[in-house]
Amino acid sequence: MTHTLNDQRPRLALFDLDHTLLPLDSDYEWGQFTARKGLVHSESFAQRNAEFFAQYRAGTLDLNEYVQFATEAVRKLGPQASHAARECFMAEVITPAILPQALDLIAKHRDAGDTLVIVTATNEFVTGPIAQALGITHLLAVNLERDASGWYTGRIAGTPTSREGKVTRMTQWLTERGWDWDSVHTTFYSDSSNDLALLEQANVAIATNPDDFLRQQAQQRGWAILDLFPQA
Repeated sequence: MTHTLNDQRPRLALFDLDHTLLPLDSDYEWGQFTARKGLVHSESFAQRNAEFFAQYRAGTLDLNEYVQFATEAVRKLGPQASHAARECFMAEVITPAILPQALDLIAKHRDAGDTLVIVTATNEFVTGPIAQALGITHLLAVNLERDASGWYTGRIAGTPTSREGKVTRMTQWLTERGWDWDSVHTTFYSDSSNDLALLEQANVAIATNPDDFLRQQAQQRGWAILDLFPQA
């Protein structure tokens, strides 16, 4: 991957996670996993999980309501059992879904000296070990509020990394490092029309395994289209 010599700004490669670097939705799959393992009431939970996923795809999801729902098993199990379940989830569901083409894309940006950042609307509990498995240090995910004991309450802490909130959180992340949008060059990969705000903000927008609406938008706006996972 080559860079133009006349632009010496720090270069950032920003990635959505679900259906972008992974050919699945980790939030949805975590819910299905907890239902299969009997960690929640399986039938009703799985149905509600599917309903929330459809709302996300349609851009109508109430994220606060969903996070309360999605963290049910974690809150009920407590830290030790939750972390054990998450290790099993990683081994059974996520690791097999980390495919060579995604790792190659990450490696190209890493080898070019770019700073890599995952910006995802999935919560920090689910995505922390996924980012680690992908070798990406910087993760902006939905942060979860903790109670006095240090465990999750089921509520969101701060601005969620969803829709326009991804731009807000990235702006905060840049400011913490003494940067702003003009002082860096950003490339953003995403599959979802929910991410239009950050795609519009980035210097380079790459619609990756895009949903139908985002594919249409990319064609109209002249954005690159990358079908990393043809079956995604």
